[in-house]
Amino acid sequence: MATIRDIAKKAGVSPGAVSRILNNDTTLHVSAETRKKVLNTAKNLNYKKFSRANTPAAKNTFTMGIVLWFSAEEELKDNYYLKARQGVEDFCEKNNINVLRVFPGDSENFSKLNDVDGLICIGKFSREEIKNFIDICNNIVFLDMAVDEFNITSLSMDFEHAVYSALDYLTGLGHKKIAFLGGKEYVGNHELITDARTTAYKKYMNHRKMDYKPYFKEGSFTFESGCNMMNELFNENNIPTAVFAANDVIALGAMKAIRENNFKIPNDISVIGFNDEETSAYIEPPLTTIHAPAYDMGQHGANLVYVASNLSIKTPLKAKIPCELVVRESCKEI
Repeated sequence: MATIRDIAKKAGVSPGAVSRILNNDTTLHVSAETRKKVLNTAKNLNYKKFSRANTPAAKNTFTMGIVLWFSAEEELKDNYYLKARQGVEDFCEKNNINVLRVFPGDSENFSKLNDVDGLICIGKFSREEIKNFIDICNNIVFLDMAVDEFNITSLSMDFEHAVYSALDYLTGLGHKKIAFLGGKEYVGNHELITDARTTAYKKYMNHRKMDYKPYFKEGSFTFESGCNMMNELFNENNIPTAVFAANDVIALGAMKAIRENNFKIPNDISVIGFNDEETSAYIEPPLTTIHAPAYDMGQHGANLVYVASNLSIKTPLKAKIPCELVVRESCKEI
């Protein structure tokens, strides 16, 4: 029997895109030709859909609730969280699990979460939101957020090791003036989330007794902010020899500002990003970055929720997923 992966392979698109096209997800921006190709491929392979997101579950089936902290529009701009959700939903598709997907502000579907058998919360949430989710379902996993509550399972990236590997690489190339361009994120009633990349950068620089304060900037996780933060460093005459950005989008903005100020990458300033967006390998120069396996995190999270329903074990897991430094051409020895 044909699966979404079979359709994806034959149509030449990702499994996540196939799933969203078959579910008539209007927020997915693909050409009419691609949609038609996927639908025709599904028809030719006699694909039969067993479950549909946001539809009532059949009796005696497992229903997975997925809560997103981004809106559908915001998610399209952040491939990291999109990949995490696709990992969850592909796991559910493969195991015939019903999916109930809820975006912020979707008050109607939030009430339906009371009937789910397991719950995955993707992103960052306030203490009050976490309490509300725990009240809804005790079989729950938080992805990309290390939750302090003892009885809650959470999966997040090993940001400290990832940041250390990036900074070790830069210092190994002789860099000492290493800038950090990060972002601030807020949840709930303007509750600031502590970013593990920021903490790791400061810890590393302090341990190495390297002055970082002139080169430290926090804005938002956007292209515009990356450009603005880099320009601030130039305007203050705090010019680093290397830049470590908290995501690839910030890195791309920084690279634009570097060029506009007549500096060359990597001859004058080296740049490292984070996330390993698909486009990062194709820009000029190709971006050295940290590969954060968001799709795998989604798969692991869905598996934990599904398996937990068949176990008598109630001990939660607090796990960190390793990230890998991907060396390309945006860094140079000095």
